[in-house]
Amino acid sequence: IDYLSQGIDLSGIEVIENDLLFIARARLEVENQAKRLLEQGVETQNPTQVGTALQVFHNLGTLKDTIANVVDGYCTMLEENIKNALDIKVLTQPSQTVTRGAPGRAAMPTPGNTAAFRAALWTNMEKLMDQICAACGQVQHLQKVLAKKRDPVSHVCFIEEIVKDGQSDILYKFWTAVTQTLSSQFQSATDSSMFLKQAFEGEYPKLLRLYNDLWKRLQQYSQNIQRNFNTSGTTDLFAELQQMEEDAQDIFMQKKEDYDPEKALKDSLQQYEAAYLSKSLSRLFDPINLVFPPGGRNPPSSDELDSIIKTIASELNVAAVDPDLSLAVAKNVAKTIQLYGVKSEQLLSTQGDASQVIGPLTEGQRRNVAVVNSLYKLHQAVLKVITSQSSFPAAAEQTVTTALKAVHDLMGSAVQPLLNSVGDSVEAIIITMHQEDFSGSLSSSGKPDVPCSLYMKELQGFIARVMSDYFRHFECFDFVFDNTEAMAQRAIELFIRNASLIRPLGEGGKMRLAADFAQMELAVAPLCRRVSDLGKSYRQLRSFRPLLFQTSEHIASSPALGEVIPFSIILQFLFTRAPPELKSPFQRAEWSIARYSQWLDDHPSEKDRLALIRGALEAYVQSVRTREGKEFAPVYPIMVQLLQKAMSTLQ
Repeated sequence: IDYLSQGIDLSGIEVIENDLLFIARARLEVENQAKRLLEQGVETQNPTQVGTALQVFHNLGTLKDTIANVVDGYCTMLEENIKNALDIKVLTQPSQTVTRGAPGRAAMPTPGNTAAFRAALWTNMEKLMDQICAACGQVQHLQKVLAKKRDPVSHVCFIEEIVKDGQSDILYKFWTAVTQTLSSQFQSATDSSMFLKQAFEGEYPKLLRLYNDLWKRLQQYSQNIQRNFNTSGTTDLFAELQQMEEDAQDIFMQKKEDYDPEKALKDSLQQYEAAYLSKSLSRLFDPINLVFPPGGRNPPSSDELDSIIKTIASELNVAAVDPDLSLAVAKNVAKTIQLYGVKSEQLLSTQGDASQVIGPLTEGQRRNVAVVNSLYKLHQAVLKVITSQSSFPAAAEQTVTTALKAVHDLMGSAVQPLLNSVGDSVEAIIITMHQEDFSGSLSSSGKPDVPCSLYMKELQGFIARVMSDYFRHFECFDFVFDNTEAMAQRAIELFIRNASLIRPLGEGGKMRLAADFAQMELAVAPLCRRVSDLGKSYRQLRSFRPLLFQTSEHIASSPALGEVIPFSIILQFLFTRAPPELKSPFQRAEWSIARYSQWLDDHPSEKDRLALIRGALEAYVQSVRTREGKEFAPVYPIMVQLLQKAMSTLQ
């Protein structure tokens, strides 16, 4: 009938006047019925009803316009919903009855009922999310039916009818409209009301959680919609739906090249997030600036530190609603830790008295100990906070951990001057062993006269005093031991180095030196958790002692050689068994022992050390030849053999 009456004016033809009237009414009736069916079908998510209604519109040729009107209807409805949810007049009413204010009176919550205002606002927001979710679900359902349903005659898929004029899919069109409306309505509402602005900025995580929940619900809905399709609808009418392949793709979630639907939703929140993060940083910085007043000389007390940690924990907990927010707040926390470090560093004393090890603790040293303890407490407390975060994103944890590492490094640089002083003193004491006489022969009893040498007594006393006077005050025991154990290893290395250089060494001297080796373990004990934890240094100390009494041949074949004790040390020791003509490397170079020790520190590689020893041996050969000697010292061939063995292991 439409086709026949197209482009022809049939008015005034009496014969068909009544028929035309009937046709117009019938068309209207069919359209209205189809509209009702469509509304009902979409509302109850019934694909059969929706499909039937769409078929009617398709037959009437109005499918495209009808769909456009339906989608526009949803957009308009949601725009109203958003306006109502953010209507400051409604939100600030003391009760449900609308009282007319004086003309021009601004709607403002009275100080007493800000809480009621906030409660009403969040109730409205939750309701709004439900409304958006419901509308999305209905548009999505409609799109799904359009995508599945084909005209039984022409087999054209309905969605193609709509998209063919270059129109994008209806869900995309609807979602862009909704997200833009959200952005513009929120913007204008918060521009015109300080109270709304403060609520959204101050309680931003709450707002973000609502948005995240909405997005989650939409995703779940997308997954459920497919199942509903396969379980509802009569099989005959929707047989074609069943034949269609299962949609693997999730229509709601499809990101386009230049469009991310989730980002579009959250874009309306950006300004509130920026304001929230800026306030969050102030909340984190305030307690720190408070406890480090300008010109202050002491680190924060335990209570003050607790309040800083509580603030950090609270900011991280509130941000846990969203991984991106967690990361942003973690960056703020990292800045907070840095600030604490900077303020603490300014308190450190770097004057000479900070590294003295002669008298009792000075004022500067006392303050440095307090600063290190305070940094340590902060480090441990923040570590505890991040490990107790249930779903802390890896990137956020990394950010905070990096800041904590800087705190640990600062603790290290704060104690370094003291450690250097102690290390220097230990070295100075050990080197005094060369002022003692080890050339004596055995006493009649066969035992040394004294349990240990004077320098060893002094070393034991010094280390014990340093630990009790200085290091005992640090609360970070592990941190202290990590540093002092390194010092113990260095002390053992220096002790063995100097012991191997003693010349001349008599039988009585060997006994006393062996006693010193035993006492050395006691001397370094206060510096470590257990002496045996010192690893290689400890094994060297234990392995070297028996060599004092072995023959040179025995020493050369000792399994400890090269494995535990470096060849250069053993060769150095064998010089003591040679005649004075075979000069030690340092004697040949005319260096003091202290200078030789420094040279060894500067040349840690065995290759350099062995080269110096080879030079001393070659000089000896030269001197024997010059005086036309008949033979070399008995120890010389053993040393040459050892040197060759050492060089071959290097290659």
